[in-house]
Amino acid sequence: MKGSNTIGVLNTSISGIRNGMYICFMLISGIFSACVPEDEFLETNYEPVTIRTNAATSVTSTSAYVSAVFSATQDRTITWGICAGRSQNPTTEDINYQDDAELGSYSVFFYNLQSSTTYYARAYTISAQGNIYYGNQVYFTTLSNAGYPVLTTTDVTSITATTATSGGNITSNGGYTVTARGVCWNTTGNPTTSNFKTIDGSGNGTFTSSITGLTVNTTYYVRAYATNSTGTAYGSQLSFTATATATVSDYDGNVYHTVTIGTQVWMVENLKTTHYNDGTTIPLVTDTTSWNNLSTPAYCWYNNSSSYKTTYGALYNWYTVNTGKLAPTGWRVPTDADWTILSAYLGGVSVAGGKLKESGTSHWQSPNTGATNESGFTALPGGWRNLSPTLYYSLGYDATWWSTTEGISGGAWCRDMSYNDASFVSGNYNKNYGFSVRCVKN
Repeated sequence: MKGSNTIGVLNTSISGIRNGMYICFMLISGIFSACVPEDEFLETNYEPVTIRTNAATSVTSTSAYVSAVFSATQDRTITWGICAGRSQNPTTEDINYQDDAELGSYSVFFYNLQSSTTYYARAYTISAQGNIYYGNQVYFTTLSNAGYPVLTTTDVTSITATTATSGGNITSNGGYTVTARGVCWNTTGNPTTSNFKTIDGSGNGTFTSSITGLTVNTTYYVRAYATNSTGTAYGSQLSFTATATATVSDYDGNVYHTVTIGTQVWMVENLKTTHYNDGTTIPLVTDTTSWNNLSTPAYCWYNNSSSYKTTYGALYNWYTVNTGKLAPTGWRVPTDADWTILSAYLGGVSVAGGKLKESGTSHWQSPNTGATNESGFTALPGGWRNLSPTLYYSLGYDATWWSTTEGISGGAWCRDMSYNDASFVSGNYNKNYGFSVRCVKN
């Protein structure tokens, strides 16, 4: 994760800050060639490059865009830049990123500026002989932050291939009630609430945000936001890369991501295998009467439709779990004690469910109470298979997982969570019910 609390500039993915009065920016890309006398001779024959610095746009209390146009009668490659500072006629001496690029238009994003401050900017080129030529100077004044919330962005943690955790701390509401807060993110920098975002309540203080829907091996930029009647303010920008976690595959070739929670390693998805780990086929039972009367292993898909497989996995009866062959080699279906260890590590029964649930309402019904997914477990509401007359219940509302531990009155122990509660409770259920399975590493 990277953050900055000083003045910065951004173009594509390159930014730089150096102590001093001025800030300037030039993108580095391309391959540099050594200067030889012939190049210098040709350079002297070129028409001068016309440099036009354009007026700043999208000026906020902390940022602004400055663009420039570089043109000449010949096609050519130039070294260019745009610099800015709080005194007139800024130069390149404080920072010297360079770009060999074709003539054309370029834009620079200056961020982490001071509010209510006048800045001066001008574009420039550098010749093959090292001579610097500046264009016209423009100036802009950042907006006042009076009335806006003041906040910081929390470090990004619990990064997986598809999720991460961040948040913020609102230290001042600017004199007006904060009505919305959360984090926003994108892949290009300077994210706003028009990009991907979370909504994490209102008011001052700290909050936790679960970032979901990420693409593996992709770099993201995130910052906290807070909105009051004056407008929306942002915390400092941080960056992180969604990294692939360790994976495990079942006999069918289904791939499961894993996450370490305390001393345990858990799958991040529900089991969806149709074979035991020795290759034996697990019976698929769809008929109601047959399912109700089973005392042997079976599985099904929610509502007897395999369309639920990818997201929610399969529903198994307890006899399947009890074979000891359902989990991939090196893994197991958890015991009741395994679930208790997980719950205790996350703060106990009353709050562990929220820390395990995927946040938001993409899969869970509103209000999805307490959901932060700060554990990375990404629990989804896969529902369950009942006995007749009604077969399937609670998709989107509840999640239930088997343990291998037998209960009382011929039942077995499970773990439950719900859309309207943050708890993670145990229950003793009929072994013929169809529940989800989540595996833990041996």
